[in-house]
Amino acid sequence: MRHNDSSPDKSVRTLRVGEQVRHVLSEILQRGDVHDDTLASHMVSVTEVRMSPDLRHATVFVKPLLGKDEDAVLKALRTNTAYLQREVAHRVKMKYAARLKFLADESFDEGSHIDALLRAPKVAQDLDQNADD
Repeated sequence: MRHNDSSPDKSVRTLRVGEQVRHVLSEILQRGDVHDDTLASHMVSVTEVRMSPDLRHATVFVKPLLGKDEDAVLKALRTNTAYLQREVAHRVKMKYAARLKFLADESFDEGSHIDALLRAPKVAQDLDQNADD
């Protein structure tokens, strides 16, 4: 019996491998293993790694501490992608070395935006009125 890509086993494996890749990348960046001035001077959180179903591609979501110099940090990560891919391939046992793609994690920005909207006077007033009903 063959499993298709949407089988529960496959998605659990995809999530597990993604978490392993996230952990390895976090460790590499935290220890300063990448010889790059930008990465050495910034704390970078690897917030999530989404693996493709075939585990050949990994989308890596990152956020520099306090959101500082996001463009420079992304550029540095992309410049060092080959090194990071080799390290991940070496430390995470996979059939193929996953290709890494680095993106800024916008979820923090969205959360701040939603929080700001909820605190806006008009919205707060509407929320207070609904709470009284």
